[in-house]
Amino acid sequence: MAQILDKHIQGAIAWQAKTTVANDGLVVLTADCLAELHAAAAFLQSNPLPTTALDLADFELAHMRELMQVVKAQLDHGIGFAILEKFPWAQYDTSICKGLHWLVMSLLGRTVAQKWNGEMVYDVLDTGNKEAIGAGVRGSKTNSRQGYHTDNSYNLPPDYVGLTCLNTAKEGGLSGLVSFASAHNLLLDRFPEHLARLYEPFLFERYNEFSPGESAISALPIFAFDGSNLAVRLSTGRIRMGYEAAGEPLDSKTNDALAALDEVLEDPELGKTFEFLPGQTQIVNNRKIGHRRTAFIDWPEPEKRRHLVRLWVRNHGRRFYAG
Repeated sequence: MAQILDKHIQGAIAWQAKTTVANDGLVVLTADCLAELHAAAAFLQSNPLPTTALDLADFELAHMRELMQVVKAQLDHGIGFAILEKFPWAQYDTSICKGLHWLVMSLLGRTVAQKWNGEMVYDVLDTGNKEAIGAGVRGSKTNSRQGYHTDNSYNLPPDYVGLTCLNTAKEGGLSGLVSFASAHNLLLDRFPEHLARLYEPFLFERYNEFSPGESAISALPIFAFDGSNLAVRLSTGRIRMGYEAAGEPLDSKTNDALAALDEVLEDPELGKTFEFLPGQTQIVNNRKIGHRRTAFIDWPEPEKRRHLVRLWVRNHGRRFYAG
């Protein structure tokens, strides 16, 4: 840790809002890739199978495989995110779209469970509920504003998070991405006295999803450095709930470090905000990039509601929710 506390992180990953990145991170599907997806969709329509049972070996996706290797390099060694377009979601029902999304994300590695009950294909939809300590209500199931976060920060996080957009909200619901390398650099510039605390453990509340007898709280650092790469697990909301659930007040050192992190992440010069459109798939490196969305007002018609489909890919640990 000491070797990173006084150094700025360099490279493509250290982008800010004003940084020009190639094609704004967009990766456009080629005609060959689209032909492969249409062929896969036609096969699925004639041969129904649960999404989680789909196997890449049953599909001819050579061009998509080649494209996703380019995407993987962008995720791991470049800017840390990619926005793929234009997927032909409007031409197919939701089950086919989910199947295609599963196949595409499987080209990055192994899909894993996103809930303790083993759910692997996750619908991001507003249920009308609100987050609260111990309620088990995720922000992804509300229409509330989200802060920057990483998925499954309190367990073994996925390597990649893939969100595909089927419908947008009536108003709001803009997406945001932020580079943790740039957040580290800005913390070093503005709040160097608080940076070291972020590399020490914090208490995370675990959404009330864990095995009987397990602790409802995890103790994990936000920032970690392995000598060459910065890896982050972030949810300041879950951390504050973790301390409240544990009955432990935030000491001044912890509170000041979280406040500094929140201030830096909200700096308008840091993150990029954009409209996430139907036919796009957003993929992030979940340890290098934070993501969020603004509050939104949804359509009254159920079939028009804001709807994203999320998949997690993790190539280490086990496929279970806790890893």
